[in-house]
Amino acid sequence: MTDSPVRPPTAPPLVELRGIVKVFPGVRANDGVDHTNAAGEVHGRLGENGAGKTTLVSILYGLEQPDEGTIAVNGTAVRIESPRQALSRGIAIVQQHFALVPTLTVAENVLLGQEGRPVFSAARVEAAVGALAETYGLALDPSALVGELSIGQRQRVEILKCLYREPQVVVFDEPTTVLIPEEIERLFETVRTLASEGRAVVLITHTLDELMAVTDRISVLRAGRSVGTFATAEVDPPGLARLMVGREVKLRSAVVARAEDVQLEEHAEHEVGDVVLDLAGVTVLDGSTVRLDRIELTVRAGEVVGLAGVEGNGQRELVQLMCGTRRPTSGTVRVGGVDLSAAGPLRWQAAGVRVVTEDRHATGLVLDMSVGENLVTDRIHHRPFSRRGLLSFGQLLQHGRRLMREFRVKAPSPATPARSLSGGNQQRVVLARELSADVRVLVAAQPTRGLDVGAIEEVTERVVAARDAGAAVLLISSDLAEILALSDRVAVIHRGRLLAVLAQREATLERLGPLLAGHVDVAEVAS
Repeated sequence: MTDSPVRPPTAPPLVELRGIVKVFPGVRANDGVDHTNAAGEVHGRLGENGAGKTTLVSILYGLEQPDEGTIAVNGTAVRIESPRQALSRGIAIVQQHFALVPTLTVAENVLLGQEGRPVFSAARVEAAVGALAETYGLALDPSALVGELSIGQRQRVEILKCLYREPQVVVFDEPTTVLIPEEIERLFETVRTLASEGRAVVLITHTLDELMAVTDRISVLRAGRSVGTFATAEVDPPGLARLMVGREVKLRSAVVARAEDVQLEEHAEHEVGDVVLDLAGVTVLDGSTVRLDRIELTVRAGEVVGLAGVEGNGQRELVQLMCGTRRPTSGTVRVGGVDLSAAGPLRWQAAGVRVVTEDRHATGLVLDMSVGENLVTDRIHHRPFSRRGLLSFGQLLQHGRRLMREFRVKAPSPATPARSLSGGNQQRVVLARELSADVRVLVAAQPTRGLDVGAIEEVTERVVAARDAGAAVLLISSDLAEILALSDRVAVIHRGRLLAVLAQREATLERLGPLLAGHVDVAEVAS
């Protein structure tokens, strides 16, 4: 692979950014960054969490203003001071973090901000949104309340919001982090269609295989600076990973690159102990809706059990059980033989159950609190952080600095608001808090969502380290590569039921695919 940048396409750019500089307190997020996008081109942007990718597209979309540099649309210099101005110039973005109103329906969320368009009846709006969803392979009920959707379904609503505006420049900021492989392929078909229609597409993703599959060019950012722009046909994933993080990285994509009927090599042997986590006949009802249906599952000390499934099939309710914020309608959940079915969050934590939730914004962090405060939210009323009701800010800072070093949290100081961190660094804060406590059971829900390849490697190592230290690990993920890479046993959930629990050597893609779609026979259940 050559490190020299390629020339831009010969077609005139629809959008062009030159010499973009953006400085935040203590951070130079963009340092002289260029970007061009021609009509009909898919331009991928790659970089670690915090490298400056989202800052760059935020400037293009008017969410941030550059300190230096210029923006041109269709060859004309412009100043984009708000998302409304960006939309008026034909620029739309599918944002990494959702901007949805949970009390409104899918159709109403898609229609928000569409001033100037005729107002139709709810039925006509829902029909139009439903047709759009069908056209782009984004299965959704237009009349469903967004607050009742899974995270994966909410991401589809964000994509629909963007496409409904018929933009000329479409920015996808980490659009696939909550989609299953079939949905990702449909999304890529959409991306190719948009490019074939003469639109300029920007794709930001941490998944190297996705960039290789759908882009024409790839630009790499490291620490806010451009490393280079390359024709996709002239680069490969290992080389891009080296450019992105500055070192060799183990790529998980190799796990799923094999033929579907080839078994994964068995994991290195490690000691597995007694059952620590035991779910027996666990059923959860939400009104008359069954969310979990007679779940039977055990996890032993020193074992990783991966729970695979399309999001929205009961995973969220299972995590809520393990946090102590939801109780089973029937059945029991035991940790170390102690029934915690009716216990609250403090008893679950005291039993050594640590949970990395799927949504770091909604349930993992208090965004308006500092990094240091978020690192002790579960122990802030205990010594040495609190004494006689008074907080020790010195202890908070000392503890925060230590964990920030250990978990490589990139922030100016523990006093930095959690909201200002990149998604990857926010996830590092969550992991640092949960794994710095005594861990008997680790529940990790989508632990690498939205992380770059280097950060994924770090998280993987920490999950394995918790397992090797004797923790019982329940890994909940819609990423089959993650499940296959880490699990000793794989359980498949569909519509709240466990369809099968497979030994690692049996969990091939060929066998898992039908199970994920709900196809099962008695022999599978019995296994």
